[in-house]
Amino acid sequence: MMSTGRDLDVAVQGSGFIAVQGRDGREAYTRAGDLRVDPSGQLKTGTGLAVMGDGGPLSVPPHASVMVAGDGTISIVPLGQGPETRAVVGRVKLVNPASSELTRSDDGLFRMKNGSDAAPDASAKLVSGVLEGSNVNVADAMVNMIELARRFDLQVKAMRTAEDNGAASAQLLSLR
Repeated sequence: MMSTGRDLDVAVQGSGFIAVQGRDGREAYTRAGDLRVDPSGQLKTGTGLAVMGDGGPLSVPPHASVMVAGDGTISIVPLGQGPETRAVVGRVKLVNPASSELTRSDDGLFRMKNGSDAAPDASAKLVSGVLEGSNVNVADAMVNMIELARRFDLQVKAMRTAEDNGAASAQLLSLR
């Protein structure tokens, strides 16, 4: 997890997913926690997907500050109020279905295989002010890709050499 210090950057701690509304209107699941409040007050991911609450997409009224608690509860300090005045505006729907029940869609989101919506899971937790980093080591992936490309080139050369040897053998046999 990489610390950002942004109140709306969250990471799912352990297993679990954040429920979002996919472009097709169906509920989907992601671990991307770069949340934003758009000009109309809708809570969205960095890619523009609406974040789901227990009763549908979450909206956040005008506020001086916003915070996301570990259980997904979103609270704000309303405009013109002091920090002692906190108002809870909703709760991010966190789910934790078994991986065997999920399928990855072409849009990069996960959905339930049976087409239903996953039930909220109170054991799923968020960490605020951080983003989840990639589980890919870029340097290792690049070295591996170069190594595979070189192996491919060697195999192509070996096949061409075998083909050339076969053609030369056929030509020698035809001379008799």
